[in-house]
Amino acid sequence: MRVSRSICTVGLCCLLLGGCADTGGYGPESYVVRPDDTLYSIAWRHDLDFRDLARWNNIGADFHISVGQVLVLGPGREPSPERRAPRAAAKPAPAVPPPAVPPPVVPPQVSKPRPLPESAAGAAPNARGAPSPLGGARGASANAASANGGSKWVWPTDRAAVPRAVPGGGILLSGRLGQDVRAASAGRVVYTGSGLRGYGNLVIIKHADSLLSAYAHNREMLVRDGQEVAAGQVIAHMGEGESAHRLPVLYFEIRQNGRPVDPLAFLPR
Repeated sequence: MRVSRSICTVGLCCLLLGGCADTGGYGPESYVVRPDDTLYSIAWRHDLDFRDLARWNNIGADFHISVGQVLVLGPGREPSPERRAPRAAAKPAPAVPPPAVPPPVVPPQVSKPRPLPESAAGAAPNARGAPSPLGGARGASANAASANGGSKWVWPTDRAAVPRAVPGGGILLSGRLGQDVRAASAGRVVYTGSGLRGYGNLVIIKHADSLLSAYAHNREMLVRDGQEVAAGQVIAHMGEGESAHRLPVLYFEIRQNGRPVDPLAFLPR
Protein backbone atom coordinates (compact mmCIF):
# COMPACT_ATOMS: atom_id res chain seq x y z
CA MET A 1 0.00 0.00 0.00
CA ARG A 2 2.80 2.45 0.89
CA VAL A 3 4.56 1.71 -2.42
CA SER A 4 1.36 2.33 -4.38
CA ARG A 5 0.72 5.59 -2.54
CA SER A 6 4.30 6.73 -3.18
CA ILE A 7 3.95 6.00 -6.89
CA CYS A 8 0.73 8.05 -7.03
CA THR A 9 2.42 10.94 -5.22
CA VAL A 10 5.36 10.94 -7.64
CA GLY A 11 2.97 10.82 -10.59
CA LEU A 12 0.99 13.78 -9.28
CA CYS A 13 4.16 15.82 -8.77
CA CYS A 14 5.20 15.08 -12.35
CA LEU A 15 1.83 16.25 -13.64
CA LEU A 16 2.06 19.47 -11.63
CA LEU A 17 5.59 20.15 -12.81
CA GLY A 18 4.57 19.45 -16.36
CA GLY A 19 1.66 21.90 -16.06
CA CYS A 20 3.97 24.60 -14.69
CA ALA A 21 6.47 24.04 -17.45
CA ASP A 22 3.70 24.43 -20.06
CA THR A 23 3.05 28.09 -19.19
CA GLY A 24 5.55 29.19 -21.78
CA GLY A 25 7.40 31.65 -19.56
CA TYR A 26 6.24 34.95 -18.16
CA GLY A 27 2.92 36.41 -19.23
CA PRO A 28 0.99 39.60 -18.50
CA GLU A 29 -0.33 40.28 -15.02
CA SER A 30 -3.99 39.64 -14.34
CA TYR A 31 -6.82 41.21 -12.34
CA VAL A 32 -10.01 39.66 -10.97
CA VAL A 33 -13.06 41.89 -11.43
CA ARG A 34 -14.68 42.96 -8.15
CA PRO A 35 -18.12 44.41 -7.41
CA ASP A 36 -18.52 48.04 -8.59
CA ASP A 37 -15.56 47.72 -10.97
CA THR A 38 -15.89 49.00 -14.52
CA LEU A 39 -13.47 48.64 -17.40
CA TYR A 40 -12.70 52.34 -17.06
CA SER A 41 -11.93 52.17 -13.33
CA ILE A 42 -9.67 49.13 -13.77
CA ALA A 43 -7.78 50.84 -16.58
CA TRP A 44 -7.51 54.01 -14.47
CA ARG A 45 -6.17 52.06 -11.48
CA HIS A 46 -3.38 50.51 -13.57
CA ASP A 47 -2.51 53.51 -15.80
CA LEU A 48 -3.81 51.76 -18.92
CA ASP A 49 -5.87 52.85 -21.91
CA PHE A 50 -9.34 51.29 -21.56
CA ARG A 51 -9.33 50.52 -25.29
CA ASP A 52 -6.16 48.45 -24.95
CA LEU A 53 -7.57 46.64 -21.92
CA ALA A 54 -10.71 45.75 -23.90
CA ARG A 55 -8.68 44.53 -26.88
CA TRP A 56 -6.35 42.35 -24.81
CA ASN A 57 -9.38 40.62 -23.25
CA ASN A 58 -11.63 40.39 -26.34
CA ILE A 59 -14.25 42.62 -24.72
CA GLY A 60 -16.98 43.97 -27.00
CA ALA A 61 -17.91 47.55 -27.76
CA ASP A 62 -20.25 47.67 -24.76
CA PHE A 63 -17.21 47.16 -22.47
CA HIS A 64 -19.24 44.79 -20.28
CA ILE A 65 -17.35 42.87 -17.60
CA SER A 66 -18.55 40.49 -14.87
CA VAL A 67 -17.63 40.03 -11.22
CA GLY A 68 -15.03 37.27 -10.94
CA GLN A 69 -13.87 37.67 -14.54
CA VAL A 70 -10.08 37.48 -14.92
CA LEU A 71 -8.59 40.23 -17.07
CA VAL A 72 -5.04 40.29 -18.38
CA LEU A 73 -3.32 43.65 -17.95
CA GLY A 74 -1.04 43.42 -20.96
CA PRO A 75 -0.81 41.97 -24.46
CA GLY A 76 -0.69 38.18 -24.72
CA ARG A 77 2.46 36.26 -25.60
CA GLU A 78 2.76 34.32 -28.84
CA PRO A 79 3.71 30.63 -28.43
CA SER A 80 7.21 29.69 -29.46
CA PRO A 81 7.54 28.20 -32.99
CA GLU A 82 8.32 24.71 -31.76
CA ARG A 83 5.07 24.62 -29.68
CA ARG A 84 2.62 25.85 -32.31
CA ALA A 85 2.11 22.36 -33.81
CA PRO A 86 3.17 18.80 -32.91
CA ARG A 87 6.37 17.61 -34.50
CA ALA A 88 5.97 15.36 -37.53
CA ALA A 89 7.75 12.02 -37.76
CA ALA A 90 11.32 12.29 -38.98
CA LYS A 91 11.85 11.46 -42.69
CA PRO A 92 14.60 12.01 -45.20
CA ALA A 93 14.71 15.55 -46.57
CA PRO A 94 17.20 17.55 -48.61
CA ALA A 95 19.61 19.65 -46.60
CA VAL A 96 18.37 23.18 -46.09
CA PRO A 97 19.92 26.04 -44.18
CA PRO A 98 18.76 26.29 -40.55
CA PRO A 99 15.93 28.75 -39.93
CA ALA A 100 16.74 32.10 -38.42
CA VAL A 101 16.37 32.18 -34.66
CA PRO A 102 13.52 34.55 -33.68
CA PRO A 103 14.38 37.33 -31.23
CA PRO A 104 13.52 36.60 -27.59
CA VAL A 105 10.10 37.71 -26.43
CA VAL A 106 10.26 40.34 -23.72
CA PRO A 107 7.52 40.10 -21.07
CA PRO A 108 5.17 43.12 -21.30
CA GLN A 109 5.76 45.86 -18.78
CA VAL A 110 2.51 46.54 -16.95
CA SER A 111 2.05 49.77 -15.08
CA LYS A 112 1.56 49.38 -11.37
CA PRO A 113 -1.32 51.18 -9.68
CA ARG A 114 -0.20 54.71 -8.87
CA PRO A 115 -1.26 55.71 -5.34
CA LEU A 116 -2.71 59.18 -5.03
CA PRO A 117 -0.77 61.40 -2.61
CA GLU A 118 -2.74 61.84 0.60
CA SER A 119 -1.67 65.42 1.27
CA ALA A 120 -1.15 68.57 -0.73
CA ALA A 121 1.62 69.67 1.63
CA GLY A 122 4.42 68.40 -0.59
CA ALA A 123 2.92 69.55 -3.88
CA ALA A 124 4.53 72.54 -5.52
CA PRO A 125 2.34 75.48 -6.59
CA ASN A 126 1.96 75.74 -10.35
CA ALA A 127 0.55 78.94 -11.77
CA ARG A 128 -0.37 79.43 -15.40
CA GLY A 129 2.76 79.91 -17.49
CA ALA A 130 5.08 78.19 -14.98
CA PRO A 131 6.79 74.93 -15.97
CA SER A 132 4.56 71.98 -15.08
CA PRO A 133 5.88 68.58 -13.94
CA LEU A 134 2.75 66.90 -15.30
CA GLY A 135 2.78 67.08 -19.05
CA GLY A 136 5.70 69.07 -20.42
CA ALA A 137 5.46 69.44 -24.18
CA ARG A 138 2.59 66.92 -24.25
CA GLY A 139 0.35 69.44 -22.51
CA ALA A 140 0.53 72.11 -25.21
CA SER A 141 -2.72 74.02 -25.63
CA ALA A 142 -3.01 73.15 -29.33
CA ASN A 143 -2.76 69.44 -28.60
CA ALA A 144 -5.29 69.79 -25.78
CA ALA A 145 -7.82 71.46 -28.04
CA SER A 146 -7.47 68.91 -30.83
CA ALA A 147 -7.72 65.99 -28.38
CA ASN A 148 -11.33 66.92 -27.57
CA GLY A 149 -12.35 68.34 -30.93
CA GLY A 150 -11.99 71.91 -29.68
CA SER A 151 -14.75 71.47 -27.08
CA LYS A 152 -15.23 74.03 -24.33
CA TRP A 153 -13.35 73.54 -21.05
CA VAL A 154 -14.06 75.22 -17.71
CA TRP A 155 -12.49 75.06 -14.29
CA PRO A 156 -13.95 72.12 -12.31
CA THR A 157 -14.51 74.23 -9.18
CA ASP A 158 -13.98 77.72 -7.76
CA ARG A 159 -10.39 78.16 -6.67
CA ALA A 160 -9.49 79.52 -3.24
CA ALA A 161 -5.75 79.39 -4.00
CA VAL A 162 -3.25 78.63 -6.73
CA PRO A 163 -3.66 75.04 -8.02
CA ARG A 164 -1.11 72.66 -6.58
CA ALA A 165 0.47 70.18 -8.97
CA VAL A 166 0.76 66.54 -7.93
CA PRO A 167 3.91 65.05 -9.53
CA GLY A 168 2.94 62.43 -12.06
CA GLY A 169 -0.76 63.19 -11.73
CA GLY A 170 -3.22 66.05 -11.69
CA ILE A 171 -3.83 69.14 -9.60
CA LEU A 172 -5.28 69.86 -6.16
CA LEU A 173 -7.82 72.68 -5.87
CA SER A 174 -8.62 73.86 -2.35
CA GLY A 175 -11.98 75.39 -1.50
CA ARG A 176 -14.90 75.16 0.90
CA LEU A 177 -16.54 71.99 2.11
CA GLY A 178 -19.62 71.30 0.00
CA GLN A 179 -18.88 73.76 -2.81
CA ASP A 180 -19.84 72.81 -6.35
CA VAL A 181 -17.70 70.49 -8.46
CA ARG A 182 -18.37 70.89 -12.18
CA ALA A 183 -17.73 68.84 -15.30
CA ALA A 184 -14.70 70.45 -16.94
CA SER A 185 -16.05 69.60 -20.41
CA ALA A 186 -19.03 67.87 -21.97
CA GLY A 187 -19.00 64.08 -21.92
CA ARG A 188 -20.46 60.89 -20.47
CA VAL A 189 -20.01 59.66 -16.89
CA VAL A 190 -18.27 56.29 -17.00
CA TYR A 191 -17.58 55.75 -13.29
CA THR A 192 -18.97 56.89 -9.95
CA GLY A 193 -17.86 55.20 -6.76
CA SER A 194 -15.28 54.83 -4.03
CA GLY A 195 -13.58 51.62 -5.16
CA LEU A 196 -10.25 53.21 -6.10
CA ARG A 197 -8.17 53.52 -2.96
CA GLY A 198 -6.84 57.01 -2.28
CA TYR A 199 -9.44 58.82 -4.41
CA GLY A 200 -12.44 58.78 -2.06
CA ASN A 201 -15.72 59.37 -3.89
CA LEU A 202 -14.61 59.56 -7.51
CA VAL A 203 -16.30 60.61 -10.76
CA ILE A 204 -14.72 59.80 -14.14
CA ILE A 205 -16.03 61.43 -17.33
CA LYS A 206 -15.22 60.31 -20.88
CA HIS A 207 -14.89 63.26 -23.28
CA ALA A 208 -13.49 61.49 -26.34
CA ASP A 209 -12.19 58.05 -27.29
CA SER A 210 -8.78 58.92 -25.87
CA LEU A 211 -9.66 61.50 -23.21
CA LEU A 212 -10.95 61.10 -19.63
CA SER A 213 -11.17 63.44 -16.65
CA ALA A 214 -11.46 62.53 -12.96
CA TYR A 215 -12.81 64.37 -9.90
CA ALA A 216 -11.81 62.90 -6.52
CA HIS A 217 -12.57 63.46 -2.80
CA ASN A 218 -16.21 64.42 -3.28
CA ARG A 219 -18.64 64.64 -0.35
CA GLU A 220 -21.67 63.83 -2.54
CA MET A 221 -21.85 62.67 -6.15
CA LEU A 222 -24.81 64.04 -8.11
CA VAL A 223 -24.49 62.03 -11.33
CA ARG A 224 -24.77 58.36 -12.26
CA ASP A 225 -22.91 56.02 -14.59
CA GLY A 226 -23.88 56.51 -18.22
CA GLN A 227 -25.25 60.04 -17.73
CA GLU A 228 -24.44 62.71 -20.33
CA VAL A 229 -23.18 65.97 -18.80
CA ALA A 230 -22.52 69.45 -20.16
CA ALA A 231 -19.47 71.60 -19.56
CA GLY A 232 -19.94 73.42 -16.25
CA GLN A 233 -22.72 71.13 -15.01
CA VAL A 234 -22.55 70.46 -11.25
CA ILE A 235 -21.64 66.79 -10.78
CA ALA A 236 -20.62 66.66 -7.10
CA HIS A 237 -19.89 68.63 -3.93
CA MET A 238 -16.39 69.07 -2.60
CA GLY A 239 -15.32 66.83 0.26
CA GLU A 240 -12.19 66.45 2.36
CA GLY A 241 -8.85 65.04 1.31
CA GLU A 242 -7.41 61.98 2.99
CA SER A 243 -4.48 63.75 4.65
CA ALA A 244 -4.17 64.18 8.40
CA HIS A 245 -5.44 67.77 8.09
CA ARG A 246 -8.69 66.74 6.31
CA LEU A 247 -8.90 69.99 4.34
CA PRO A 248 -11.59 70.58 1.68
CA VAL A 249 -9.96 69.81 -1.65
CA LEU A 250 -10.72 68.57 -5.15
CA TYR A 251 -8.22 66.37 -6.94
CA PHE A 252 -8.61 66.87 -10.71
CA GLU A 253 -6.84 64.83 -13.36
CA ILE A 254 -6.99 64.43 -17.14
CA ARG A 255 -5.72 61.35 -18.96
CA GLN A 256 -5.09 60.96 -22.66
CA ASN A 257 -4.55 57.43 -24.02
CA GLY A 258 -4.46 56.20 -20.43
CA ARG A 259 -1.66 58.54 -19.33
CA PRO A 260 -1.88 61.70 -17.19
CA VAL A 261 -1.41 64.99 -19.04
CA ASP A 262 -1.16 68.55 -17.80
CA PRO A 263 -4.68 69.75 -16.87
CA LEU A 264 -3.62 73.42 -17.08
CA ALA A 265 -3.16 73.05 -20.85
CA PHE A 266 -6.89 72.29 -21.16
CA LEU A 267 -8.34 74.81 -18.70
CA PRO A 268 -8.97 78.48 -19.58
CA ARG A 269 -6.45 81.08 -18.52
